Amino acid sequence: MAADLPRYRYNATLADTIEVKWQDHWESNGTFEAPNPAGPLAEPDKVAGRPKLFVLDMFPYPSGAGLHVGHPLGYIGTDVFARYKRMTGYNVLHSLGYDSFGLPAEQHAIATGIHPRVNTESNIANMRRQLRRLGLGHDARRSISTTDEAYYRWTQWIFLQIFGSWYDESRKKARPISELEAEYAQGTRTTPDGRAWATLNRNDSGRFSQTKK
Repeated sequence: MAADLPRYRYNATLADTIEVKWQDHWESNGTFEAPNPAGPLAEPDKVAGRPKLFVLDMFPYPSGAGLHVGHPLGYIGTDVFARYKRMTGYNVLHSLGYDSFGLPAEQHAIATGIHPRVNTESNIANMRRQLRRLGLGHDARRSISTTDEAYYRWTQWIFLQIFGSWYDESRKKARPISELEAEYAQGTRTTPDGRAWATLNRNDSGRFSQTKK
């Protein structure tokens, strides 16, 4: 009976062999790596004036031990789109990262004694393995995790810049609040209700109120 079976009968074993072979090939040849015109990842010859396209997938939440069926449901759609655009001549950057840990990771730490970062990084490693086995065309070099200090230090910095700024309608741009306060104090700008800046003080809420006499 074995001699009657086709040599290359398509079954789970053959499918696994084919998939792993091509996944290894894509990784070793940088098939899905998007070249940059400049910078550390510069490959201007490969850019070759092609139109560019950025495709960003929703970041999976690494508080769980692995992906669920809802992840590939979305990722396969963007992968098909990105591959089509790449085949029609676009320089496609298709990337994906990993979201920050939250309450589930903290509860896991309480229950097991494992630090949230250790657990989260372990989950991310497992998700990377699963995503690779799905054969998706992400540029692995551009992958980030929002738990990385090198990432969130800049999100915190951006927040502080926004928090400490106001929008100047006359100049049509944001400016530091310290400059606004200086203009009020110097009298070069009047307060909205016309009161003198020197008569105002900060109350417990951080807002300005009229000084009591």
